[in-house]
Amino acid sequence: MNQPMRRYMKPGIVHFMAYPETIKGEGPILETLREIALDGYFDAVEVTWIKDPEVRIKVKALLETAHMSVYYGAQPRMLTTGMNINDSDPIKREEALYSLMAGIDEAYELGAKGYAFLSGRYDPGDMKTYYAALLDSTCRLCAYAAAKGDMPVLLEVFDYDLDKKSLIGPAPLAARFAADIEARGHTNFGLMVDLSHIPQLHETIAESVLPVYKYIRHIHIGNAVITPGMPAFGDQHPRFGFPGSENDVLEVTEFLRLLMELGILNEQNPPAVSFEVKPQPGEDPAVVIANAKRVLERAWARL
Repeated sequence: MNQPMRRYMKPGIVHFMAYPETIKGEGPILETLREIALDGYFDAVEVTWIKDPEVRIKVKALLETAHMSVYYGAQPRMLTTGMNINDSDPIKREEALYSLMAGIDEAYELGAKGYAFLSGRYDPGDMKTYYAALLDSTCRLCAYAAAKGDMPVLLEVFDYDLDKKSLIGPAPLAARFAADIEARGHTNFGLMVDLSHIPQLHETIAESVLPVYKYIRHIHIGNAVITPGMPAFGDQHPRFGFPGSENDVLEVTEFLRLLMELGILNEQNPPAVSFEVKPQPGEDPAVVIANAKRVLERAWARL
């Protein structure tokens, strides 16, 4: 592709995955975000909960100074606590919903341009109950967010039987769910697709993207190992080129090409496309981030 990448997308990075010591809302959040803010490659950054309100104030100032778009990932609010937005227990589901609504408050406080969450675990023998619970919870999240502003609420599509074992789920079910939310009048809802989750869904890139493309509002690029017993197996987001992994330059190229053909990557409203990469034991986060940037540049050059 001869055209500059930034004409079609905003390169971003998931902060709490690149620096996993911050994933519980504590740790060197400000220091590691400063490393990202100093890197002119990135136009967007995704943060998660920040428990200390004073740190949130400083983070907002830092990212405003850096002139970066901010997105909020609420996934850690569920994954690190065991809460489930589609829990069959109404009391536990309310607890999860309350936490996700608190995340919406934080996202607006930070000036976030999008808010992402994930569906929870489910009993395959009682899909109807869990699906109805997720539908109700998501509608309530969308209504809560809409009452405060115009920030989109995005459901990230995860694996359904390999690691996170989330309800949503295979692409056809994700498309059905998005259509059901749309039918209920929530125009602020969308989906996030993640290249690292596609092999975990046992789908090809086309099989994952085509059923849901009209609902896609945010994109992640990452890698995965899906062979049981191998290092970094599951939803661990290893660097590109990791032994036994599924995605590298060719897969990133195919993913970007399809997103271009569908008009998801576009000049009128370039979406954020964020790396979700996680250092494995002994790896330097800065080197893992540099690896991802090289892969994206090589893939873009092949378009």
